[in-house]
Amino acid sequence: MSRRAGRPTRFWEAVAIVIVKPLSLLLVKRDWRRGDLIPRQGGVIVAANHLSWTDPVLLSHYLHVNGRWPVILAKAGLFRVPVLGYLVRSLRAIPVERGSAAATESLALAEQRLREGGCVLFYPEGTITRDPDLWPMTGKTGVARLALTTGAKVVPIAHWGAQELLPYGEKKIRLFPRKTFRALAGPPVDLSRYHGMSPDVLRDATADIMAAITAQLAELRGEKVPGARANG
Repeated sequence: MSRRAGRPTRFWEAVAIVIVKPLSLLLVKRDWRRGDLIPRQGGVIVAANHLSWTDPVLLSHYLHVNGRWPVILAKAGLFRVPVLGYLVRSLRAIPVERGSAAATESLALAEQRLREGGCVLFYPEGTITRDPDLWPMTGKTGVARLALTTGAKVVPIAHWGAQELLPYGEKKIRLFPRKTFRALAGPPVDLSRYHGMSPDVLRDATADIMAAITAQLAELRGEKVPGARANG
């Protein structure tokens, strides 16, 4: 493993902690559960639902407290913003060019981080959910492809509350009343039956991952998984 298992330099890690931790504590109250299910060592993929642009900050705090430095996939445009671009690059985030052939480069970088022993945070949906009831949508196959290629565990994490802080489509954060950010990790998704099979199984493996995330979210919300979602 190199470069401290996918982490940035100690200096930039300290900078991020100084910024993210106080910001997270300021914005929300916490209801964090089962962080012990997140492996503390080795390459691991964290697959989460996506509700708000504030997700990466809040989930990063949750992961860091539970022993992992999150490698985040961010819009490539952020890397071209003065100062901010230098910051996200220094934190070893991975640029994502949506809708282009360069998207495959993002997966190649993510694979590299996993082989270094890093913890890569993915939103398999590829965007904030558009489901009217905020359940996860169909996932893209990148997470399943990486898991089967590298052997990295896929830990499903569901969260709830970020959408109350900054709903999709809005630009103004709703600070009051103070919101609660709930996060729940589940056991790694069992993809063993797909190993060694043809790429045709990626959609089925992805459905298993999304079903695990959805089940975690149903537990957080205290609701039953609606309709066909119960079966992925």
